[in-house]
Amino acid sequence: MNSTPFWGPDFDQLAEEDPQIAAVILDELERLRGGLQLIASENFTSPAVLAALGSTLSNKYAEGYPGRRYYGGCADVDRAENIGIERAKALFGADHANLQPHSGASANLAAYGAFVSPGDTVLAMSLPHGGHLTHGSKVNFSGKWFDIVSYGVRQDTELIDYDEVRALAHQHRPKMIIAGATAYPRLIDFSIFREIADEVDAILMVDAAHFIGLVAGKAIPSPVPYADVVTFTTHKVLRGPRGGMILCKEEHAAKIDKAVFPMMQGGPLMHAVAAKAVALREAASPSYQEYARQVIANAQALAAGLAEEGMRPVSGGTDTHLALIDIQGLDVTGDVAEARCDAARITLNKNAIPYDPQPPAKGSGIRVGTPAVTTQGMTEADMGQVAVLIGRAVRDADGNDAPAIAEQVADLVSKHPAYPRG
Repeated sequence: MNSTPFWGPDFDQLAEEDPQIAAVILDELERLRGGLQLIASENFTSPAVLAALGSTLSNKYAEGYPGRRYYGGCADVDRAENIGIERAKALFGADHANLQPHSGASANLAAYGAFVSPGDTVLAMSLPHGGHLTHGSKVNFSGKWFDIVSYGVRQDTELIDYDEVRALAHQHRPKMIIAGATAYPRLIDFSIFREIADEVDAILMVDAAHFIGLVAGKAIPSPVPYADVVTFTTHKVLRGPRGGMILCKEEHAAKIDKAVFPMMQGGPLMHAVAAKAVALREAASPSYQEYARQVIANAQALAAGLAEEGMRPVSGGTDTHLALIDIQGLDVTGDVAEARCDAARITLNKNAIPYDPQPPAKGSGIRVGTPAVTTQGMTEADMGQVAVLIGRAVRDADGNDAPAIAEQVADLVSKHPAYPRG
């Protein structure tokens, strides 16, 4: 079984000892190489990040923080975590950074744990309007343990209704206000959220999971100067390993650290912490800033191309790495569009749109993102071709066109390969 160049002899050993799992890994690699990856929350990490993830740091139990561990033998992993902390603080201009959260949801859980108690009121964006499960969904801890008041977008503009946010804040006096979303394509005005939070004496939490990589690349404004706490994932535009991170003001550092450990988590995943440090170093480079700008340019070009295909970009377009697309004009639901695209080797996801007449399992929209294809080196001209391919796939009711579309997809990605062969 052939290994990829950057995995080397270790993968050969895996192939010998566990060919079933080795086959799964290679099949996934071929899926990535052979199709278009347009999931807004996915990206391709560098070989250096993968190397840190596959390192012996995975073996070390390191409950606690550098210099304050519950186990011995942590001097080396302390160095890795301290390097990552300093890189995060420098990259984002933050007072304090915690690299230990296992995921974005874990980071959000810690923020709740630091600032609010069960039963307290929290103001956050409605999930059907683009928010996240941890912003108050009834099936999530946030909706089960806290009194969630939701704000949304205006029906006419599909933009956040800041007047509604202010009115709800004054009416309900939340202890914490959450800004941030998973399917909102526009910039968020953090200064307005800061004003509102100050007016009602609330903590301002920004869930920057989706766009923090664009902040790192200086392509969009940063929430760090305005927020008390910023939570995010490291595996989206930021192009790091799967995991979470928290930035906060110095006055909240002790609360945040105690909320992560020992309140919400045990031992950190030190191989993931080291991989986060690697990604932070990469994100501080000039080439990454160029990448972040190209991600946005590609998303805008893709949204415009899909509009030409008869699919309406929600809010009229995008300022970020993703576009939310209303496909009602094609008389197709989101779940059907996702399946048709998948058959043509185009990976994207169904999504609800604001004021959606369809249930969430179907949705009237699709969500597309450009982090991965931009990592592959694609530009605006390629996005025009991608839009045409998506349009053909979504219209392909009987599936007869799928093989031909998949062939064109394969030709396109062969010119911009993911993890190029040696």
